[in-house]
Amino acid sequence: MRLTIKFWHWLKNIDLLILVSALLIVTGTWSFVGLLDEVQEGDTHNFDEAILRAVGQWQVPAWVEEVGRDLTALGGVAVLSLVTLAVAGYLVLERKHHALILLFIATLGALVLSFYLKDLINRPRPDIIPHRTYVMTRSFPSGHSMLSASVYLTLGTLLSRLTDRWLLRTYFVGIALLITGLVGLSRVFLGVHWPSDVLGGWTAGLVWAILCGLISRFLWKQEPESVDRNDSPRSKGT
Repeated sequence: MRLTIKFWHWLKNIDLLILVSALLIVTGTWSFVGLLDEVQEGDTHNFDEAILRAVGQWQVPAWVEEVGRDLTALGGVAVLSLVTLAVAGYLVLERKHHALILLFIATLGALVLSFYLKDLINRPRPDIIPHRTYVMTRSFPSGHSMLSASVYLTLGTLLSRLTDRWLLRTYFVGIALLITGLVGLSRVFLGVHWPSDVLGGWTAGLVWAILCGLISRFLWKQEPESVDRNDSPRSKGT
């Protein structure tokens, strides 16, 4: 009985968001492992092949392919590096050093993890339809999908902490999800990834972003409060 009472007291003291995030991390990790097992056993082959063949039958004008390449670039290393450096500059100016460290951990960690998983799993790229963009690495998981989920969702979480308005918080996270979704779909459209590669990239990136989000909740409390210029001694007059 005492253990039950202590458990409920402990549960009340924990932020509900932390519990939900931990549940999502466990569920996402389990889903990624399960998907990987299906991929390695070949159970996703019919699903992957059917979608890619359907994509290959689309007769689209050249400008649509160019749009696809523009969208896929949003999840590329070059664009994400520029975005990360731009946000890092803002965090330096605002003296949000803990958030800056988190941003680099989220970005570099996702990049290293993506390359490690690709080399470890070693899944060949699809060759059912012609590739509409250049690729170098292996197929599973989709690096663009994983990086976009990790970086944009982490940025969305950081930006949402700058406001108390739920509408703006929803907007930041919603934009991050939209960009992540478009990047993943563009990889299948361009014929360089199996659909299951994108699902794996989204799942791994989401787990990593949620983990970074949990870290940010702790680090944000460690940040010193910004000094309001209107409260400075000089602004109060003499």
